[in-house]
Amino acid sequence: MRGRPVTGDVGRADAGTSRAASAPRETSVGRGTLVTLVVGSMVGAGVFSLPGRFADVTGVAGTLITWALAGTGMFLLALVLQSLAVRAPHLDAGIYAYAKAGFGEYAGFLSAIGYWASACVGNVAYWVLIMSTVGQLWPALGAGDTWLATALSSAGIWGFFLVVRRGIRSAAGLNRVVTVAKVVPLVAFVLIAVLVCDPHVLADNWSGSPASGSLVSQVRGTLLVTVFAFLGVEGASVWSRHARDRRDVGRATVLGFLSVLAVFASVTVVSYGVLPQDQIAALPEPSLAGVLEAAVGTWGSVLVSVGLVVAVLGAYLSWTLMAAEVLFVAARDDDMPRFLRRTNAADVPVGALLLSAVLAQAVLLLSRFSQDAFTFAQDLTSALALVPYVLAAGFGLLVVARRTGYGPTERAGPDRLVAGLATLYTLLLLVGAGPKYVLVSALVYAPATVLLLRTRREQGRRLLRAPEVVVVVVLVAAAASAVVLLATDRLDV
Repeated sequence: MRGRPVTGDVGRADAGTSRAASAPRETSVGRGTLVTLVVGSMVGAGVFSLPGRFADVTGVAGTLITWALAGTGMFLLALVLQSLAVRAPHLDAGIYAYAKAGFGEYAGFLSAIGYWASACVGNVAYWVLIMSTVGQLWPALGAGDTWLATALSSAGIWGFFLVVRRGIRSAAGLNRVVTVAKVVPLVAFVLIAVLVCDPHVLADNWSGSPASGSLVSQVRGTLLVTVFAFLGVEGASVWSRHARDRRDVGRATVLGFLSVLAVFASVTVVSYGVLPQDQIAALPEPSLAGVLEAAVGTWGSVLVSVGLVVAVLGAYLSWTLMAAEVLFVAARDDDMPRFLRRTNAADVPVGALLLSAVLAQAVLLLSRFSQDAFTFAQDLTSALALVPYVLAAGFGLLVVARRTGYGPTERAGPDRLVAGLATLYTLLLLVGAGPKYVLVSALVYAPATVLLLRTRREQGRRLLRAPEVVVVVVLVAAAASAVVLLATDRLDV
């Protein structure tokens, strides 16, 4: 899906974002760093919970089908992002900019808010899992939901704020080291699990337990889990303004995705050869540690636990960078309040970084009132990211449909098929997330409208257009419904 940069109507739809094309870059990174950003943001808390989350729903057959479907769907999205990085190199922080360029200012705003909030909620899930892991050695931390765990997690949030505030280059350099360090335990796990695999146990786990239901329901029940695992595939696209060569953004996206898919699928499948499905499902998080402990003893659990802490801290760093970057680019393009476009001498968007830390802190405090803070934060993170994914894939389809950037003899058929299937896949995921997470997501989108209103008041513009009023009313109604259902215990979180 290659071609010349966007030049038609789609390209002009975001004149604000295009200003970045000529702006001098104080920092730049190469393809290797962009690949580690993709891998670093994808390999986090999700992979260490995959065995338990999958075994709770399905067996080996359902797992293979799920990874085949999810891998294909997300690979198509990765190809769309690769194409857009070449065809629309003037659009920075892709996930947000693509939504705005294709579907208008308000769609871009919602995409930026959804992606940013998804990153912040995901970071809370990371801290909960870290404290739960350490809690196995230090009972005072419990399952990551005690006041001591909350206090330590809060210290971590603000500690990382200070690290990232020092500069993009220092944070990216640390991310490269952490990415390598956290992949090693996962590869070791796969190799050990293959060596100790019991073919009889693997065969018994093939079709899943009787309570798992039909194969279709098993696959449906695990697809949302894969969304959380694949979050970060757009990492290079989000950080595109720092790329030394824009072509490296697309290449890094595909290389990073394929590498991580191989690791995720392997980790999940080989676990079924170590323990029966019901025992894997009953393991405390991180379930990966329990599987390796059953295979080789206590040292296996220690290895995974150390790898988890390193992996999650690395992913937290990547997501902190990406969350702030999306808000900064949106503010620079006059779609967010001016205070979010402020940068320091190290080219770090301090206003956006501070707001991200504040939201993470707020969600961390709220998570203490959840029945299962980690699982809820994980699924809510996935649900919030789906709207930005749908809009990005839709923009890819729009670019192909209008043949923007194509030569007279250049074929667009293959690109149209890829973009169409990617859009269909993300839409199905959004529908499959269910009304529960749609309603809870409205609790984020509705209040965030205040940022839009402040932005337009700063610019002396009309606060809302008629179509936007309709969307805001729907979001407020959904948020109000969620509050009522939560207050009456009819919506469990």
